[in-house]
Amino acid sequence: MKKILLITFFMAASYAYAQPSDSLPHRSGHAAVNGISMYYEIYGEGKPLVLLHGGGSTIQSTFGRALPYLSQNRKVIAVELQAHGRTSDRPADETFEQDADDVAALLKQLGIDKADFLGFSNGATTTCQIAIRHPELVNKLVLGSVLCKRNGMPDWFWDVMQKAQLSNMPPELKTAYLQVKNDANGLQTMHDKDAKRMVNFKDIPDEQLKGIQAPVLIILADKDVIKPEHGIMLSRMLPHAELAIIPGIHGEYLEEITTVKIGSKQASYVMPMVASFLDK
Repeated sequence: MKKILLITFFMAASYAYAQPSDSLPHRSGHAAVNGISMYYEIYGEGKPLVLLHGGGSTIQSTFGRALPYLSQNRKVIAVELQAHGRTSDRPADETFEQDADDVAALLKQLGIDKADFLGFSNGATTTCQIAIRHPELVNKLVLGSVLCKRNGMPDWFWDVMQKAQLSNMPPELKTAYLQVKNDANGLQTMHDKDAKRMVNFKDIPDEQLKGIQAPVLIILADKDVIKPEHGIMLSRMLPHAELAIIPGIHGEYLEEITTVKIGSKQASYVMPMVASFLDK
């Protein structure tokens, strides 16, 4: 049975929220996959959970404040996708399909046969493609601010993408990139490829979305750049989906780096909700 959860109040935190992930014990590495060197980090022990960051982001800029909780009882594998952070580029445009194939190849190298996935924004669209192209890898999916259809965005978004300039990129994301790779040219390349991918974005066909058999939790913010109607539509189209609409802005429920400046503490109640979904 489908469930729609409209969360309109702040729940008391169910755990003492940890500090950002900078000091968390983990191991990291690079893997040669499909012509790129893909960077990954592994935290904790337990059932595998794969994290896929948003566009223009790194592992830490998307998940740095959620990782301490997510890794308490899980083996968390966080990756950086083509041209992002410490992962190299290839002489080809970014696509969500290629990102999905890259993640699948990495997991094969790491000996992970099946996992849960949490993707945010562009990373959530990549997560959908993993479920479509590599369903054997998927246990459960958490899709944060996912885009599957162009009409899921307001019209102004597409106009902004057509005119995207690096100077307009959130400064927190530029700083996060340069902290892990001091390469101004690489930053420009990432920005331009991300923008081009969105300009050229095409709807994921209904039949592919309806074919996703894994249990799915869709999370949106009520003031997200993604329309709430898009989340409701997906929750009805995907065979085994639940929807949670959280007060706030894009990424605030993860305490993504651009939202930290407003003092968000939303991860303190949203991450337990995610854990409950994954564990049931």
